[in-house]
Amino acid sequence: MSKAQGVSKPVAAADPLFQWKAKASLPKILPMGMQHVVAAVVSTVGPALMVSKNCGLDDATTTLLVQMALLMTAFSTILMLFPVTKYIGSGLPVIMGVGFTIPTLMSKTFTLPEILGAQIIAGVVAILFGLCIKPIRKLFPPLVTGTVILAVGMNLYPVAIKYMAGGAGTPDFSSPKNWGVAIFTFALVLAFQNFGKGFLKLGAVLWGLVGGYLLALLLGMVDFSSVGGAGWFAVATPVKSFGLEFNGSAILAMAILYIANSLQTIGDISSTTMGGMERMPTDQELQGGIISQGVTSVIGALFGGLSTCSYSQNVGIVTMNKVINRSVFAFAAVVLGVAGLVPKFSAVLTTIPNAVLGGATISVFSIIAMTGVNMIVSAGPFTMRNRTIVGLAAALGIGVTMAPGCLELFPMWVQNVFGSFAPVGAAVVAVILNLILPKDPDPETK
Repeated sequence: MSKAQGVSKPVAAADPLFQWKAKASLPKILPMGMQHVVAAVVSTVGPALMVSKNCGLDDATTTLLVQMALLMTAFSTILMLFPVTKYIGSGLPVIMGVGFTIPTLMSKTFTLPEILGAQIIAGVVAILFGLCIKPIRKLFPPLVTGTVILAVGMNLYPVAIKYMAGGAGTPDFSSPKNWGVAIFTFALVLAFQNFGKGFLKLGAVLWGLVGGYLLALLLGMVDFSSVGGAGWFAVATPVKSFGLEFNGSAILAMAILYIANSLQTIGDISSTTMGGMERMPTDQELQGGIISQGVTSVIGALFGGLSTCSYSQNVGIVTMNKVINRSVFAFAAVVLGVAGLVPKFSAVLTTIPNAVLGGATISVFSIIAMTGVNMIVSAGPFTMRNRTIVGLAAALGIGVTMAPGCLELFPMWVQNVFGSFAPVGAAVVAVILNLILPKDPDPETK
């Protein structure tokens, strides 16, 4: 068995779960696949709910947005698993789906039609980035990529905090009831993450959300009015369901964020092949993964599916249990897709209160930030040069967004792009500093 098939140890060859294309029985596929469903569902539904709340969408539109998030997660995962050409799809055990970062950040400033319009152009940028991945990779070493991802996570912290308080602008914002439910939800997630085992640990965010939801239900904080009018089967109508608008500022911001998102995909694909297959990914696998991400984002925008990315939490499962059988991941995609075809199910998910969503997702945002820290640490000793790049990029990227009015004399596109999105400024500063600052001497040549 070759390493290209993901098996390098004789013991692994004895079990089809540890082989990419081997035939595995349903009793073996079922529990392994459900682990990935549990790990992915909150990250799939959460962004749609946050975008809906930030953009002020009605219940019916929110239900449709959640529905499309589930469907696009299923579609993008299948495309990743089964490449249609050598350029689209990596053929690796990676779960793809709607990402938290880009939709949540964009919805703080732009409308849903503007987000979807920008997503089409940004998806094309991702495709071009994928085609040029080999020469471009040197501009984004782990130090730069980690700094950008750190800025992404930190820029999302205020979003989660506002939701924990009940959602900015709501009548009961900052009420003790909201904070109590949010902290209870957060405490459950923390407990499952650190003391749980198996499914409890892997699905910590989901179980915390369920517990918080039940408490909110007992306290009368859940409104089921949107569920009754939802149907049992429906699919979105292309373009007409949400509309498309092309805003220059939104396009520029999302294009830059898509490049940062592609860097995360490189990291996730590399972690998957290293942890589950004991090898580095090929250029073609990286290229296919990023191009696939761009293609699904363009297609998704036409139906109301938000931007896609690789799911780091699912990558963590692969690196932990070494299960890489393609049928396991295809099963997970089918389950998520079937759920997306049932508006009634999607409508139930839209009843999650803001406080519960904030309490559950703040840990997701912290994991994003810590992923960046981990990449920074992996870049080598934290020398003065590295501290300068990380510190200044984070300071300027995040600092500008936390100082309202500091760019008010600049053109509006500058205010919208750099004043709202910390990762954009952080990326620009980190890349420039990494190019102009003298390299640290090689310890072996001293």
